[in-house]
Amino acid sequence: MTAEPKEPLFSKKNMKLMKDPLIDNNPVAVQVLGICSALAVTAQLKPSVIMAVSVTVVIMFSNLIISMLRNFIPNSIRIIVELTIIATLVILVDQILKAYAFEMSKQLSVFVGLIITNCIVMGRAEAFAMGNKPWPSMLDGIGSGFGYGIIIIIVGAIREVTGAGTIWGKEIIPDFLINLGYVNNGLMVLPPGAFVIIGLLVWLQREITKKYEAH
Repeated sequence: MTAEPKEPLFSKKNMKLMKDPLIDNNPVAVQVLGICSALAVTAQLKPSVIMAVSVTVVIMFSNLIISMLRNFIPNSIRIIVELTIIATLVILVDQILKAYAFEMSKQLSVFVGLIITNCIVMGRAEAFAMGNKPWPSMLDGIGSGFGYGIIIIIVGAIREVTGAGTIWGKEIIPDFLINLGYVNNGLMVLPPGAFVIIGLLVWLQREITKKYEAH
């Protein structure tokens, strides 16, 4: 009896797990998840990038660990176990930020801790990691994190440029525009500005894919 050939690590099926959340099934633009942090931390690009990386790391490793333990987790306490694993990873991320990026940690404030309640993290653990092998689960986590990250990075960049006239904290508006009377849009530094941009991104995503319902 010959063993079945193993599926390549980066097969089309596995790569689809990473590509789908970027556009076709984006967790923010299609599933409308993770909106709270998208409003709260995207006034500037830098905290948006840090939050995107943090969420991606948490989803990736929580999916991996939960998938590895899925056959040993009693169904009756699976939610508790998932939350415990996610909370542990969030605490580790928070402590690393405090150790190596303290000012950014203070700027992000409680929102790093609130990754625990991010619907995307819990949703991927429950919907995918509990029923799939570790490698696909990790790829699914990476894809979901990237999908979330792309949106909040775009929102953060647009809000910082239009609301403060800076990018990554550096002035980018030419002097001649300022002399002509250019004024930063104060709405963009407020949460309603993020709502407007996210709404436009949702519209753009659905116009590109021609898919108007989440699958």
